[in-house]
Amino acid sequence: MKKKIILLSGDPNSINSEIIYKSWIKLNSSTRKKIYLISNFELLKQQFKKLKYSIKLIKVDSVNDRIQYNKLKVLDLNLKFKNPFNVPQKSASKFIINSLNYGHKLALRKDVHGLINCPINKKLLRKNNTGVTEYLASKCGVVNNSEVMFIFNKKLSVCPITTHININQINKKINKKLITNKILTIQKWFKKKFHRSPKIGILGLNPHNAELKNNSEEKRIIIPSILKLKKFKIDIKGPLVADTLFIKDYKKFDIIVGMYHDQVLTPFKTLFKFNAINITLGLKYLRISPDHGVATDLIGKKKANPTSLINCINFLNFF
Repeated sequence: MKKKIILLSGDPNSINSEIIYKSWIKLNSSTRKKIYLISNFELLKQQFKKLKYSIKLIKVDSVNDRIQYNKLKVLDLNLKFKNPFNVPQKSASKFIINSLNYGHKLALRKDVHGLINCPINKKLLRKNNTGVTEYLASKCGVVNNSEVMFIFNKKLSVCPITTHININQINKKINKKLITNKILTIQKWFKKKFHRSPKIGILGLNPHNAELKNNSEEKRIIIPSILKLKKFKIDIKGPLVADTLFIKDYKKFDIIVGMYHDQVLTPFKTLFKFNAINITLGLKYLRISPDHGVATDLIGKKKANPTSLINCINFLNFF
């Protein structure tokens, strides 16, 4: 049997049970055999029942248990919830933290291929950290902020240098070391997977790159970072202008690196919508998640799109 895939059901107040079901029914038998779902057995059972989904679940005690492929194997977090679609924030937060800790522990095993978490409301992690990327990086002992939020699509991938921080904090967070470490992490991973160096474009921070004024972040931080990275023989160009790049010039690159989350995520999602996955690079294992949120407005409506979760499973399955 090939390496196992750990799937976390994620936020209980979400479309996750729906996309898990819609993904499961499209998977082949060999892929189903690899999947172990960390969730709450009774909660999941109630949610599937309310959605009128027919799916066979079975509790397992560990990833060593080998059960028939037609049953979804659940590593049960035995927490009690009264309303399957309205779990209180305190209980949901505890559930998420326990899930991530359990998933992290299993992902370190040699017989586990990687970790996929379904969407999570970041408010549930706020007391511990700012997001799943940062939380798992802390668990893995990552230093120098070298972990990377990498949004992957076969045609184009993007990476924000800063992730889940407020706009007024961005210019205080970016620095030459941060940019250099993250791009080196990307370079190493990309060469390992695709056996070639990627073509990387890096954006400036300010509109029109602040006209490259001497006191701008472009002059003080971004350009020196580019020059340093070129010494490592990295194929990188910039700083590029953010307001025009995504019209057509993005096609010249494999990866676009931006200074903040929405600078690259907004145009990327406009171009590719659900056809992307979120990969955390720089951890001790592969961690992937769908590139969308919990979509509370769609709960119970059976309108959720499972494409991104299916892409996550397929990517990890064939990596």
